[in-house]
Amino acid sequence: MKLSVLGATGQSGQFLVSQALQQGHEVTALVRNVTKLTIQHKNLKVVEANIFSAEQLSGHFQGQDAVISCLGFPYKIFSAISGYTDSMEAIVAAMRLAKVNRVITMTSWYTSPESGQNSPLMVRFLLLPLIRSVLNNMNQMENYLEKECSDLSWTVVRPPGLQNVPATDKEILTHEGYFVPDPNGYPVTNSVARGDVARFMLSLLSSNEWLKKGVAMCTN
Repeated sequence: MKLSVLGATGQSGQFLVSQALQQGHEVTALVRNVTKLTIQHKNLKVVEANIFSAEQLSGHFQGQDAVISCLGFPYKIFSAISGYTDSMEAIVAAMRLAKVNRVITMTSWYTSPESGQNSPLMVRFLLLPLIRSVLNNMNQMENYLEKECSDLSWTVVRPPGLQNVPATDKEILTHEGYFVPDPNGYPVTNSVARGDVARFMLSLLSSNEWLKKGVAMCTN
């Protein structure tokens, strides 16, 4: 497939680009700084683009089979952030202009405000309040896709805490919700390998199981 990848210079994005190339996909990486992506491959094209400009993005989306976003934006303690919604609105507008239908993006567990009630104490009372500005904007982006993008085949992938390690051969667990629960309704884990998130996102290219849905994932 021909894939446009945003966030390719990030830790998760680099795992995804590498795996996509290994699987034989043709990848166009749209980045803010071309020098930050050190991967070289005959099927990799690296272009500088403004991720908030539908006009710029649409030209690079022409002829692509899917768009994958691994974009991330840092949290702010005392103010809201809007990077997730702002970038997705530009991506969607560009996809419509370029007539691309498939988009896969990543957010996080616990994006819904009340979904962390059964999380571990440290997560619930320390981590979640700290990154709530990020989670809120992720949630806004998810709602935007659900309410405004019925014409597109979108999937939101929600992983737990990210470990900067390659893919494993572990079984991937999924759940249509804001975390993956154990039989008692508590989260089965707190973390996942970035490489496994990339592995799962790429697997969605050949599956219709999670179209127009948000899916929490982790490994067993």
